Amino acid sequence: MTLEPALLDRPRSPAPSSPLDWLTLGDAFEAACLLRCTPPPTAARPSAARLAHAPGVEFNREDAAQRTRQLLARLDIPVTHEVVVGGLRRRYELHRLWVPQEHREAYTRVLDAGWWQGRRELLGGPLPGASPARRRLVSRLAAAAWRSALLAAGRHVRRHILGVRLTDRELAAVLIRSAAVLDVPARLRPGTGCFLVSVADGPDRARILSSAALEPARGAVATRSGVVTPTRSPAC
Repeated sequence: MTLEPALLDRPRSPAPSSPLDWLTLGDAFEAACLLRCTPPPTAARPSAARLAHAPGVEFNREDAAQRTRQLLARLDIPVTHEVVVGGLRRRYELHRLWVPQEHREAYTRVLDAGWWQGRRELLGGPLPGASPARRRLVSRLAAAAWRSALLAAGRHVRRHILGVRLTDRELAAVLIRSAAVLDVPARLRPGTGCFLVSVADGPDRARILSSAALEPARGAVATRSGVVTPTRSPAC
C-alpha cells in the first residue's frame, strides 16, 4: 500500500549553492515566496517551467508587483514591468514582470539559493545555542513568508480567520512553520487543488499583520512602468 506523502516530503535542492549573506537571503527568500504564490505569466505557461526559474511573473495586485520589483532591485536584478488592462464590464489590471535575458542566470541562481536556504533556516527548527542575530534572521524570514502570501496569494478572509490559498505545498509548510516562529498557531486545510493556511481572528491575526508589515525601502528605484534600475544601500 502506498502512503500519501507528508506535507514536508519534498526533494532537496539538487545542487547546494554557496550560502547567501543574511541581508541578501532575506530579500531573495521573500522574492522566491512571491513567485511561488503565483502561476507563470500567460505567455510562459506552455513551457511548464518551475515557478522559481520562470523569467517572468504575473500579479493581479500592483502592490505585489511593486514589492517584487523592489526586492529584485535590491538584488541587482533589473526587471521590466508591463501593465495590461483587460475586461469589459469589470476592468482589471495585470502586472507582468520580466527579467532581461542577460540577467536570467543570476536571477535563477539567487532566487533558488534564497528559497532553499531560507526554507532550511525555517524548517530546521531552533538551533541550540543559536545567537540572537540568527534568531532575528529566522523571525525576519517568517515575516517575509507571510508578507508574500498576504500580498500575492489568494486571500481567504472571514470573521473568524485570516487565511491564504496556495497551490504550492512547500510554501504552505513554510507558512505553518513561520506562524509558529511568530508565536501564532496556524491551521492547514487541504482543498481542491490548493491549500488553505489560516490563523484565528483577534490577537493572532493582529500579530501576523504587524509582523508582515513592509519595512522601509532600502533604495529600490521604482516607476510605474519600464525597467527598474537596481541600487543597493546598507541594511536598515
